[in-house]
Amino acid sequence: MSKVKYKYNPETLTYEPIATGTRYMLRRIFTYSMFSAVLGVFYFLGYSYFFDSPQEKKLNRENSRLQAQYEILDKKLQQVQIVLDDIQQRDENIYRVIYQADSIPNSIRRAGFGGMNRYKHLENLENADLVVNTSEKLDVIMKQLYVQSKSFDEVIDLTLRKEEMLRCTPAIQPISNKDLRRTASGYGWRIDPIYKVKRFHEGMDFSAPTGTDIYSTGDGVVKRVIRSHGGYGNHIEVDHGFGYSTVYAHMHEFNVKKGQKVKRGDVIGWVGNTGKSTAPHLHYEVRVKSRPVNPAHYYFQDLTPEQYEKMIHISSNSNQTFD
Repeated sequence: MSKVKYKYNPETLTYEPIATGTRYMLRRIFTYSMFSAVLGVFYFLGYSYFFDSPQEKKLNRENSRLQAQYEILDKKLQQVQIVLDDIQQRDENIYRVIYQADSIPNSIRRAGFGGMNRYKHLENLENADLVVNTSEKLDVIMKQLYVQSKSFDEVIDLTLRKEEMLRCTPAIQPISNKDLRRTASGYGWRIDPIYKVKRFHEGMDFSAPTGTDIYSTGDGVVKRVIRSHGGYGNHIEVDHGFGYSTVYAHMHEFNVKKGQKVKRGDVIGWVGNTGKSTAPHLHYEVRVKSRPVNPAHYYFQDLTPEQYEKMIHISSNSNQTFD
């Protein structure tokens, strides 16, 4: 027989028996179980919040290692960018200058990537800013390397054609002028002989009798043969390639046709007094990429340093041209 238990009732001031049957026991077991379950849940959540599981510790170690690797990669990319910048400077200021190649603007060398977000798939990663920034730097460097590779391909091609380029570069005086006495007026601001106003003279004038031989100053192809009563008068333009061209104006007669190939030293015509001219002479121009430059810089094959200085002195003395 089970032992009877009593509970004091303060309202009736008596002890009342407490039921201790099966229902009572089941109810107590259920109560204790629920309490233990709730306590266990709170204990688990608290432990999980304040302490990492072995798997989480492993993942955290892996994330730290990856972050360190990305930081090292980012520093290496910065070093690569410094080296690449130096290569680009050499390419622009040495190689492309030597071979008269067009400059590659920074808008092409450092062009970005338009269109959709290329790094959207990385934005949800841990340390997304570091990952995206490193990926952007890598893509930019890869594109710059591609542009630089194409630039070197062009420079290599020009190197292989260096001998041809030297033959085509204007390098002699267009008329026989060994004593330099035929040097009349040089490149720069001069007084126009007809209008008597200051104008920019885009070439060099050589005084010579009508019929004096005119020579092509470099290998090339005759681009234009024009007869005219005004301006340059009868004149020829020779395309030498590699960005060079030369103009021979106020000629008396031609010795070539349009499209004809010429070599340095070939007689292409004779000195005259046609067009806007006040006396028999040759107006000679050198153009680089269609822009006139000082022809005096292109007599290096037939002038010594002393003769060059003398020519510069003679051509600068005259403030007036023949055309």
